[in-house]
Amino acid sequence: MAIEELEAYRGRALDALSAVSDPASLEAWYRAHLAPSGEANTWKRSIGQQPKDERKAFGQAINEVGAALADAYAARQAAVAQAELQRRLVQEAVDVTLPARARRAGGLHPSVIALRQIADVFCQMGFTVFESPHVETDYYNFEAANMPPHHPARDMQDTFFTTDGQVLRTHTTSGQVRAMRCLGPGPIRVILPGLCYRNEDVTTRSEMQFHQVEGLLVGPTVRMSDLKGILMAYARAMFGPDQDVRLRGSYFPFTEPSVEVDIRCTLCGGDGCRVCKYTGWLEIGGAGQVHPVVLGHGGYDPAKNRGIAFGLGIERMLMLRHGIDDIRHFFRNDLRFLANFR
Repeated sequence: MAIEELEAYRGRALDALSAVSDPASLEAWYRAHLAPSGEANTWKRSIGQQPKDERKAFGQAINEVGAALADAYAARQAAVAQAELQRRLVQEAVDVTLPARARRAGGLHPSVIALRQIADVFCQMGFTVFESPHVETDYYNFEAANMPPHHPARDMQDTFFTTDGQVLRTHTTSGQVRAMRCLGPGPIRVILPGLCYRNEDVTTRSEMQFHQVEGLLVGPTVRMSDLKGILMAYARAMFGPDQDVRLRGSYFPFTEPSVEVDIRCTLCGGDGCRVCKYTGWLEIGGAGQVHPVVLGHGGYDPAKNRGIAFGLGIERMLMLRHGIDDIRHFFRNDLRFLANFR
């Protein structure tokens, strides 16, 4: 009677196994039947309840059922694994005949594009590019630029200081004396492009970092008329052949005399609009004749040499060219904005 019940159990277990089609159901079947606590092992506990002359045969029958279930489980496990593999291959199939997805092309930052364009314009005039450090000493950033300690002009530039007493350069003028000492004492003609840093509130018109291009020309016959000619050539190369330049008297500690440089408004053509505040002119930078003190720091004799210098704001120039009303766009890394300059 017990052997008949065991055979009936084997039939039920094999029927249940044949219905298994996924790994989770297969694991559940294993726990129900072949695990140490499974039903196939519980039969072994009933051997002692059988008559003595039937115990041996009953035990052998249990072992045969267990082996049959184990073999069937192994075969079913292989079949389920193969079916799962086929399912994944179908689900994850890739049509290799389809064209590849086009990679989204990157591009240069608008400030970098402008810096390269400006450098190209001035290099055609005979200028060379000179790189100066972003982290400067107080001497090169202020004193050599005719701003000794306690000079009131230092208050014009809110400065970032490093822990060792150096500064993040507040203007590219800090590289003028370095250029003169490195390339002098003969005539030099260089531009100094790069980032500048000032500890200012970030608004639509000002940023704590911005790009400048500094220009420096030193020699025995240099004069202010050279400055206007250079700026006129630059303005017409960047803003159109009919562009005009205006110089207005101003003050900078590192130049004497000093001027503000204006171009005719690129939006209204000089007729007057909201952008140019109805003056017809837009400011693009500052310039002047290099101060004798700065020439002396650079190793030149002011009695025998003169120099001209100019500083141009890159983001300000881009805002004028493209009608951009918020300088913060240039440093937000917003691809919607940057994509317009590819």
